[in-house]
Amino acid sequence: MPEGCGEQPVYLDYNATTPVDPRVLDALLPYLSTSFGNPSSTHAFGSEPRAAVARARAQVAGLIGAHPGEIVFTGSGSEADASAIRGIITAARRRGARRLHVITEATEHPAVLAACAYAERHHDTEVTVLGVDHDGLVSPRQLAEALRPETVLVSIMHANNETGVLQPIGELARISHERGVLFHTDAAQSVGKIAVDVAELGVDLLTLVGHKFYAPKGIAALYVREGLDLEPLIGGGGQEGGRRAGTENVAFVVALGAAAELAKAELAAGSAQRLQHLRDRLFDELGRRLPGRVHLHGRGAPRLPQTLNLSIAGIAGHALLDRCPGLAASTGSACHAGTTAPSPVLAAMGVPPDWASGAVRLSLGRWSTEADIAAAAHALASAVLID
Repeated sequence: MPEGCGEQPVYLDYNATTPVDPRVLDALLPYLSTSFGNPSSTHAFGSEPRAAVARARAQVAGLIGAHPGEIVFTGSGSEADASAIRGIITAARRRGARRLHVITEATEHPAVLAACAYAERHHDTEVTVLGVDHDGLVSPRQLAEALRPETVLVSIMHANNETGVLQPIGELARISHERGVLFHTDAAQSVGKIAVDVAELGVDLLTLVGHKFYAPKGIAALYVREGLDLEPLIGGGGQEGGRRAGTENVAFVVALGAAAELAKAELAAGSAQRLQHLRDRLFDELGRRLPGRVHLHGRGAPRLPQTLNLSIAGIAGHALLDRCPGLAASTGSACHAGTTAPSPVLAAMGVPPDWASGAVRLSLGRWSTEADIAAAAHALASAVLID
């Protein structure tokens, strides 16, 4: 192990997934044992699970400023994205639309790009993929120019999972609505990390994901604005108001609600500011140890407070992390783990291939400490200078 990596592992991959908060675990466990009933059952064994699902729906709604009835529980963010995009397209077809057009952007999450590609192949839908500038931002002017009479949906993510860059969703949604077009945002990386309010953003649909803010993997939700015509992706029973069939995963739904309530309290207590301080300290320390060699991607844009995506001159990202086995981080999104190819996100931002190949993503979270930051800076700098 290179000098400086330390014996205690440092976890800086919170954008990939977060640990389950012990308080969340405590909340869900009864619904795997004593309160095991089906929430759709009318007898006594179904009443407590049914009430628990209702409480969780209210908790999730409270985190994003929605009404409880606007929350649809899903099994993943990918499902929520597909439900939003394919659901709007299918509903438009059912209403008799003959020509359909959807807009997304080049640095979008693969789940959204895949749903758009599916619509293109199977629903005769034309898809426009907007480019981004060198900071990864979508131009409101370009969006306005891309809108057409047949456009039914715009889907642009709130915060990029690799760079943390925050898109101007409020402005983009307003431009879309002025032309009568619905707006979806994948907010998997932002919900729970910064304040997110669906009314302030002005969105019609929003995806949030439990394992990005200390709930288990396998639970997510889609915000669907009241009154929106959305064809269900999964048909069957009448669960989730007929918008997503299948018996609810009560334990994980409860976990999502508990995680949402904790996130709301932590944001009010200044969690975002604490993490931004640690993030900036890490970047400054790396710059001090490696003067002139550290490049921050998305530097000119608003970013999540706990995300650093940077390249260090003279070393590939995967080689850098290989030299620091005591540091858990990534060279891009977890969806593309294991590849050494340059990130498509950074390529879309116009980052030169040598810089893009050198990128690492360092993402902080609830249990990141000053000691973690000091250890990570020392490990990375030592790994670079080992030659």
